[in-house]
Amino acid sequence: MLNLHDIRKDFPILEREVYGRPLVYLDSGATAQKPQCVIEKINELHRTLNGNIHRGAHFLAEQMTEQYEAAREEVRRFIGARERAEVIFTAGATASLNTVAYSYCEMALQKGDNIVVSEMEHHSNIVPWQLMCERKGAELRVLRFDDGGALKIETLAELLDKRTRVVAITQASNTLGTRPELKPIIDAAHAVGAVVVVDGCQGVVHGGVNVAELDCDFYAFSGHKLYGPTGIGVLYGKRDLLEKMPPFLCGGDMVDRVSFERTTYAELPLKFEAGTANFIGATGLGEAIRYLQGLDLKAVEAHEEELLRYATERLQAIDGLRIYGTDPSKCAILSFTIEGTHPYDVGMILDKQGVAIRTGQHCAEPVMKHYGVKGMCRASFGLYNTREEIDQLEAALKRALRMLR
Repeated sequence: MLNLHDIRKDFPILEREVYGRPLVYLDSGATAQKPQCVIEKINELHRTLNGNIHRGAHFLAEQMTEQYEAAREEVRRFIGARERAEVIFTAGATASLNTVAYSYCEMALQKGDNIVVSEMEHHSNIVPWQLMCERKGAELRVLRFDDGGALKIETLAELLDKRTRVVAITQASNTLGTRPELKPIIDAAHAVGAVVVVDGCQGVVHGGVNVAELDCDFYAFSGHKLYGPTGIGVLYGKRDLLEKMPPFLCGGDMVDRVSFERTTYAELPLKFEAGTANFIGATGLGEAIRYLQGLDLKAVEAHEEELLRYATERLQAIDGLRIYGTDPSKCAILSFTIEGTHPYDVGMILDKQGVAIRTGQHCAEPVMKHYGVKGMCRASFGLYNTREEIDQLEAALKRALRMLR
C-alpha cells in the first residue's frame, strides 16, 4: 500500500496553485514531475561538482565521472541489461531511436528491404524509419490495430519476410495506453532475421522492463517521463549489434585515435556518446531511479491501475464522452473526446480550473486518422495522483460542457 500523503510531499510542484486553484497535474505521459531528491541532486552537482567527465584529471572531473558511470549502472540494473556497455546515454528517446535508425540502417538496410512499424507509434518511432526507407529504397509496412486499440498480431506474419530488417514497436502506446504482448512479436521478427526496436517511454514507467528477458535488440526511453530530468535518455542495445554499428554522431569522447589518415573509435558505450555528455542529467536520472526503487513498484503499478479503473468508470458516464483504447492490458493513460466540443476548448477550460491535461494529436497523427478525429484530450496518471484528483477532473469536465454546450 502506497503512502500517497508522503509521496505527494516528495513532489514540491504539487503544492502550488494555478489560477488560484490547487494544481491537478494529469499530464505525466508528457513529462512527469520531479521528486525533491532529484531537484536537490541536480542543484548539488551544479553547486559543488560541475566538472566535465572522462576528460579531466582534476578532482571535479574525476568525481563527476564516477557519479555519471554510477548512474549508468543504476540504469543497467533497472532495465535488466547484462552489462554497462549496453547502456548508452542520449538526449532523449527521440535521439535514441534516431541513433538506431541512422546507424543500424546505414549498415543493414538495402534497396528492396522493409521495416515494420505499428499504427499506434509515436512519431519518433515512425518518421526516422520512414526517412531511412526513403533514403535506401526500402518499404515501410504497418501493423494495424483494431478499434479497441489492440494490435492485430494475427496479421504480423503477412508483413514479415526474409527482407524485413527492423520491427519498431511500442511497449505502451502514449495515446491509447495499449501494452502489446511483445514476446510473440520479438520471436516472429527474430525468426526472419529482423531486429526489434522497442519504444519504452511509457512502458518503463508503467510496469517496467527486463530487456534481457524480453530479448529485444534495442530499447529506448526518456528520463523526464521517469521522474527524472529533461534532456537525458537511454538507448539499450545488444553488445554484438552495437559493436558492428558505425557511430551516429562524431566528435569528442567517442574516439580512440584521430589522424588525418584514419580515426578509430572508443569502446562501447562511449562510441555512441559524442561530445560533452549531459552528465548532470544522467546523474539526476540515476537519482530518480533510486527514488523509485525505494518504493514498492508492484504497489505503484496497482495504484495506477486502480486510478485508471476509477477514471474510466467516472468519465465514461459523462454524456457524449468517448474513450479511445479499451484493451484490458492498457496502462494509466486515458484519451477521450466529447461530442460537440473541440479538445483545445476543453483543455483550456480545465486549465483555468487548475486541471492540467494534454490536448491535440499527442505526436500520434496516424492514431487520430484511424479514429477520424483531429485531436483528443488525454489524462495520464503518475504515482502521485489520487482518486480525489479524478473527481476534480470529472467536475471540471462537467463545468466545461455546461459552458461549451
